[in-house]
Amino acid sequence: MASAVNGFSLLNLKPPTSLSKPRNVSLNFVKRAPSLQIRADSMATERLGIKVEKNPPESKLTELGVRQWPKWGCGPSKFPWTYSDKETCYLLEGKVKVTPAGSDEGVEVGAGDLVVFPAGMSCTWDVSIAVDKHYKFG
Repeated sequence: MASAVNGFSLLNLKPPTSLSKPRNVSLNFVKRAPSLQIRADSMATERLGIKVEKNPPESKLTELGVRQWPKWGCGPSKFPWTYSDKETCYLLEGKVKVTPAGSDEGVEVGAGDLVVFPAGMSCTWDVSIAVDKHYKFG
């Protein structure tokens, strides 16, 4: 049966030494990298050749002149489309699944998305919620 002395078991345990006590250490010599900021509300991705930026900041839309671009819209429908030139568009309303020719997968875009379609892309637009968008070719 083990007994205890000064709170320590007599099972070959030693009391803590000064090396095991917590110490205060200054880290003033450590150089810190600049902080990295990530906007959680704006995220750009590219999939199947289609670039999508969700909820771009208004400053970017202003810089691009999006509100001065022509507008186009359509109701729920499904139709083929070929981009003879690069198109950048900003969806004000709606939801559409764009499926590039030869692919079984599509890219869903919707209201608040800034989208870039590459020149030469043939695809099918499957509009599930009426679309209203600003667009620019070139």
